Amino acid sequence: MGPAEELVRIAKKLDKMVARKSTEGALDLLKSLTGYTMTIQLLQTTRIGVAVNSVRKHCSDEEVVASAKILIKNWKRLLESSSTPKKEKDVDGKKEKDTDGEKEKKEKGLDLPSCPSEGVKHPKSLAEKHKEKHKERCGGDPQHLPILPVSPRRANSSKAKPETPRTPTSPSFSPSPCLLAPCYLTGDSVRDKCIEMLTAALRMDDDYKEFGVNCEKMASEIEDHILLGGSGGPQALTDMKYRNRVRSRISNLKDPKNPSLRRNVLCGAIQPSLIARMTAEEMASDELKELRNAMTQEAIREHQMAKTGGTVTDLFQCGKCKKKNCTYNQVQTRSADEPMTTFVLCNECGNRWKVC
Repeated sequence: MGPAEELVRIAKKLDKMVARKSTEGALDLLKSLTGYTMTIQLLQTTRIGVAVNSVRKHCSDEEVVASAKILIKNWKRLLESSSTPKKEKDVDGKKEKDTDGEKEKKEKGLDLPSCPSEGVKHPKSLAEKHKEKHKERCGGDPQHLPILPVSPRRANSSKAKPETPRTPTSPSFSPSPCLLAPCYLTGDSVRDKCIEMLTAALRMDDDYKEFGVNCEKMASEIEDHILLGGSGGPQALTDMKYRNRVRSRISNLKDPKNPSLRRNVLCGAIQPSLIARMTAEEMASDELKELRNAMTQEAIREHQMAKTGGTVTDLFQCGKCKKKNCTYNQVQTRSADEPMTTFVLCNECGNRWKVC
């Protein structure tokens, strides 16, 4: 098994640990990652950076968090070092072109005056004196002194240098720009991160392979519908409402007790526009829906068993405290030709039951 396959296997294990909220064994996996010679290509293809960052955010074990931070810091340096040489080469290339162009201009300028006159020689001598003074102050090489007209360009290039760290090539380890395909990048770091997390949620348990779905494309469509809002009007970009809706979709898609929701989204039974506006009750698993329904029925039953207007009797014995101090009332819960349902309340312990 090559290093890429091994890193993918470790990333999946870490994702499952985070999904189950159990990071037991995570420290051993993180320590094993220190033995790999990491490259930019491995970081981009294996998603190991996303998995380790997720462990860092959700784990409460300080030792695991510290180990994850060290790995992320080292990989961040790798990303920064890969982007810095390119910028230096570009700047050096521009300087070389400028110096070559100025040398050609200098040679042409020296060849042009075929008829020397005193009026022409005098300004040149003043300029040479000025250059010699500048050389004494700055200690420059006389070969580079004639490049005085290029000073505005150099000023512009020097102004541009401090701005290079602002470019998104060296993020504070937000690996979204590196892992998402360029066609799905929005230019907004928050939106790109949300698309990446939705993609990871859709890829849980490898269900997407069965349906042959492009998870990045589907996640991008879901995020786009969430951004537009359920009512069709645009929201404030990446506001708290937007983030809460994204979190709700991610948690429900990752829920191990509700795999049917993720499979329905992947197979197309639930369209991206629908999942974007579904409520938490609609996205819940069948088990949770049954539990909520049972609680609703229980609340209705308790409401029907109102204590006011009931009749106190000792004909019923409470099955909980075994006492006979009860209050009952009768309610027609079925058709008119069916007998009424008797609801009983124990005045001692508050236990309720019904007698049909």
